[in-house]
Amino acid sequence: MFDKKVDIIMPNYNKSEFLNEAINSVLSQSYKNWKLYIIDDHSSDNSSRILKKYRKNKKIKIFFLEKNRGPSFCRNFGLKKSNSKFIAFLDSDDYWKKNKLKNQINFMIKKNYPFTFTDYIPILQTKNYEKILKRTNIVDTFNFQSFIKNSSINTSTMIIDRKYLRNLRFRNLDLLEDYVFKCELMKKTKINFKKFSDASAVYRIIKKSRSSKKISNICNLWRFNKIYNKLGFLQNLSSIFFISFNSFKKYGFK
Repeated sequence: MFDKKVDIIMPNYNKSEFLNEAINSVLSQSYKNWKLYIIDDHSSDNSSRILKKYRKNKKIKIFFLEKNRGPSFCRNFGLKKSNSKFIAFLDSDDYWKKNKLKNQINFMIKKNYPFTFTDYIPILQTKNYEKILKRTNIVDTFNFQSFIKNSSINTSTMIIDRKYLRNLRFRNLDLLEDYVFKCELMKKTKINFKKFSDASAVYRIIKKSRSSKKISNICNLWRFNKIYNKLGFLQNLSSIFFISFNSFKKYGFK
């Protein structure tokens, strides 16, 4: 059994309804060598009260921001505070399966892979119900050119070897900041992302959330591909077509 410490970075903004489930999915991990950094982005719901229950746990570090700064700032804040070999991300409305860290980190060390991800189970969440969608079946390897046509890597499934991050951080964007981060990481390192074949995370698609705003996402994708990924017109058009097509295959017109 390999034993390398992993720091888990969890931004939270007004996700009190799901926060306990996310945190408890970390506490229940069969892999015990971890530290959880929770950055609350000035939530106005019950998040503060929930988070204070975990303050006595020495493996959990909680930070309350004095004003709302966005998910990029929260993740970068967590990266600055963390110091472990491996970095994982978990959004506060998602959760992990029990053996996620154990299986994925062992896979990374045995195969010497610096970036890995897994399949995941999407859940369509509304106020009145939740619907479990079909498990993803993502390709085994991504490089930059394949990722801009099929941006299927979910941030809550990623684990990264810290030394390859260098000085790269999340850009301060209102949408798709994680897509831009992954693109820049692949471009700068020129190393592929590898999949560990297990659906180790559950990903919530919340109606009216940032990820459900399809038209806005497409417009921003065009803009970010042009500005940050330096794509020409035809390459950008191809990227948007294939990403939209693959999103429809996964989720339909949800």
